[in-house]
Amino acid sequence: MFSGLSAFPLTPTNESGIDEAAFVRLVERLADAGVDSIGALGSTGSYAYLTRAERARIAQLAVKHAGNVPVLVGIGALRTRDVLALAEDAQHAGASAVLLAPMSYQRLSSDEVFELYETVTRSLSVPLCVYDNPGTTHFEFNDELYRRIARLPNVRSIKIPGVPSDTDAARAHVERLRALIPSHVTLGVSGDAFAATGLNSGCEAWYSVIGGLFPRTALAITRAAQAGDRQEASRLSARLQPLWAQFSQHGGSLRVIATAAELRGLVERPVLPLPLKVLQGASRQRLAVLLDELELA
Repeated sequence: MFSGLSAFPLTPTNESGIDEAAFVRLVERLADAGVDSIGALGSTGSYAYLTRAERARIAQLAVKHAGNVPVLVGIGALRTRDVLALAEDAQHAGASAVLLAPMSYQRLSSDEVFELYETVTRSLSVPLCVYDNPGTTHFEFNDELYRRIARLPNVRSIKIPGVPSDTDAARAHVERLRALIPSHVTLGVSGDAFAATGLNSGCEAWYSVIGGLFPRTALAITRAAQAGDRQEASRLSARLQPLWAQFSQHGGSLRVIATAAELRGLVERPVLPLPLKVLQGASRQRLAVLLDELELA
């Protein structure tokens, strides 16, 4: 389950709570497309903005409606006690794995992050994916921390935040990380603009934002890379460069993907928890035109 396309859907949310029907539609859309796994409550799923009860409910809905597709559930929180409680909820819901980012308000040290993973992995009965996302956590893993955490029980994958854009540099980066970690631990690339390069350079998985909304588009890139057709994977990704540029322009992928979901009629407004907002005005119109041009599916 820690290879291929792992698609991360939105959690449609308003100030009254979760739009369960819209979330179920998104999950079923991913299952129907044949993604390799579903990542509920990742950053695209707004996990940091939800209560424990809301997160438990999302985990239950994801597992129930994913069919035979395995579900990873995000369990990141500021305190270790809360991470452990969320891990318990995810396992009770039937999650196939959990996904843990080292959230913080006070900046964490490497030893504190290692102890977090050490404590959590001891309590798990399912595998864990390490979630390295410095754009949201403001914590940067180093190679030694990767090495230490990868040897903990139940760790089965590391979600890295991207790879160098140069093909040779990307391959060297992945090979260096691969040499540090056990063979049973996979490397998964995130940062959708880097996905084709990461997969072509030896990453086994793509933890994908765009895959959570447009799974067939992301699957085409993934399957080309898995088949060894590096040129086709790169071509398909390059075609989406205007979308990657939108991510950069608007502070990441969440606002863009949420707006795209609204524009495609997959969710109802509002879709993001306040104070977050989707794109408005000219930015929204430009995205609408772009979606039509790219014919995402």
